Amino acid sequence: MSNFTSPKAATVSIFGSTGSIGRQALDVIRDSADPPQVHALSANSNFEALCVQIGEFRPKVVVVGSLAMAHQVSERFAWLECRVGAEGLSQSAGEAEIALNAVVGFAGLSVTMGAVRAGRRLALANKESLVAAGPVVRKAMENSRAEIVPVDSEHAAIHQCLRAGRVTEVERLILTSSGGPFRTMSIEALSKVTKADALRHPTWAMGPKITVDSSTLMNKALEIIEAVELFSVRPDQVEVVVHPESIVHSMVGFVDGSLLAQLSQPDMRLPIAYALGYPQRLAPAYGALDFAEELALHFEAPRREIFRGLDFAYGALEVGRGAPAWLNAINEVAVTNFLEDRINWGDIYPVIAESLELFMPVDLNSAQDVMDLDQIARVRCLEVIDKKFASPR
Repeated sequence: MSNFTSPKAATVSIFGSTGSIGRQALDVIRDSADPPQVHALSANSNFEALCVQIGEFRPKVVVVGSLAMAHQVSERFAWLECRVGAEGLSQSAGEAEIALNAVVGFAGLSVTMGAVRAGRRLALANKESLVAAGPVVRKAMENSRAEIVPVDSEHAAIHQCLRAGRVTEVERLILTSSGGPFRTMSIEALSKVTKADALRHPTWAMGPKITVDSSTLMNKALEIIEAVELFSVRPDQVEVVVHPESIVHSMVGFVDGSLLAQLSQPDMRLPIAYALGYPQRLAPAYGALDFAEELALHFEAPRREIFRGLDFAYGALEVGRGAPAWLNAINEVAVTNFLEDRINWGDIYPVIAESLELFMPVDLNSAQDVMDLDQIARVRCLEVIDKKFASPR
């Protein structure tokens, strides 16, 4: 999604600044020879980490998750404007030239909509907001100068490859997946995996939600939907291939048979820097490869009979009318209940499958429509879990 044309931004807001992507974004700013000014930071509940960041980067605004935390911040930094919740996120997202959305989960919708409505550049690391609200975001961008530059490594790779050709020349987009920690496990072994196992990703250091999504490949399912929304391609043009080395971050195949790929060592600072500096490229070189060293690349098909989320994603895109939003919401509920030890890893897909059967199609014309559907989906998923697992496991 791209309507935006402007010189290098002078101001940036980092939403979810105490999380993995937010912290690495601040690393990029530290490393920059001509760093942008940090206008706003946000954190839901990590008060001490946020205070350290405020002291270093001196933003004009912070957004926090509760009034109690806002009072704490204001007591320590009397000069700082402190805002709260979704309204604070939406307002703040429209103020700097770049809004980096690294908020976890559906809560990031406020940042996405705030930045798009204000015509800002949205550096998007929060795939859930675009997955859930794609039709609403597209509508908001029709008369906006906003631009979305993806931060997810896969979509950032595709964005870079597409600079070599037009979308009309694209035959296929190939999303690569590490395969997660359970790539080669048997069905019997998968029945015994623990939360600690699921949180031990073989390649990337990420937050718990996305790490669990990587273990089920639901992150890749959501990325299929995100790719359709970002790049205006058909669902059948998006493929997934497992690539355990995580060196090839994704590929674009063109109608003439050319295949372009973006390669680097796995380092999220590279796509973050790309989104902040676009259309320029910023030094230093994150994730640079040394071809004097041995390098082997392997690819294989995902085991879709086990990792069913890929088919759920294609099904949701086919159904439309809010099905991607429903899928995103019930996955978030299932993952939360897994992290809270209420269900096992092997229960996540059965919970999602049963909750999908309760889908209620609607036309999404506004962000409120998306939020309403999201809430209904969460209630239905919790009802499924309550029915299947009446007592803690």
